[in-house]
Amino acid sequence: MPARDIYHNAVKQALQKDGWTITHDPYRLKLSRGKNLFVDLGAERLIAAERGLEKIAIEVKSFRSASDMKDLEDAVGQFVLYDHLLTRYDPERALYLAVPEAVRTSVFEEEAGAVLLEDRVIRLFTFSPTHEVIVQWMPQTPS
Repeated sequence: MPARDIYHNAVKQALQKDGWTITHDPYRLKLSRGKNLFVDLGAERLIAAERGLEKIAIEVKSFRSASDMKDLEDAVGQFVLYDHLLTRYDPERALYLAVPEAVRTSVFEEEAGAVLLEDRVIRLFTFSPTHEVIVQWMPQTPS
């Protein structure tokens, strides 16, 4: 099992405060030849009686290395891989990248990060590590 990001518990608490039920910790992707990949969290919430459950998977990233761009490259590669596998094995579940709010301003307001959001390559939410709350869903909150 992979090591947890330093913000794992803060994101878990923030999701619960936002009305999500944590269903998997971690969420295991079982691949066809017996290999496994682990997304940090799986969650769901009731969105409307007619629509049923909304399901998401969350990959938590702290962006704490010496290079924000290297962290971005690594996070996007992992996100794309997991997103494609989720589409194949659990198509009702949307993948989100969770990053501290400070990372939004330092990485995702810069061109390299902004283009990923504008072109909908990734889905993202930011959180406050100290208050353990979700600050912003990008491009927007799940329905």
